Amino acid sequence: MSNAHIQTAEGESHGTFASYIVGFILAAILTVAAFAAVMMHQLSPVATVAIIAALAAIQVFVHVVFFLHMNGSSSQAWNTVSFLFAIMCLIFFIGGTIFIMHDVAVNMMSR
Repeated sequence: MSNAHIQTAEGESHGTFASYIVGFILAAILTVAAFAAVMMHQLSPVATVAIIAALAAIQVFVHVVFFLHMNGSSSQAWNTVSFLFAIMCLIFFIGGTIFIMHDVAVNMMSR
């Protein structure tokens, strides 16, 4: 039981209790750090948003590694490809929404 993950017949890995605890502690620290960045009012609004975005990206990575057990192994290839496709779709949807909202604001009543 010294392995970091236990392999099942289908190539699915399940983490150990220790890996779940490490993931939970990292996720809790990142959540508290984001909350503190907002509540302390020590940073400019742009810096606060940038820090929250960075902490959110790190937290997504922590969840993917420690709770979804995704890695670069060949047994995880389809999971990784589908995850990257979902991320790409989110970037297009969010970027398109921001572009449309900006274009509407420029062309409508904002001036």
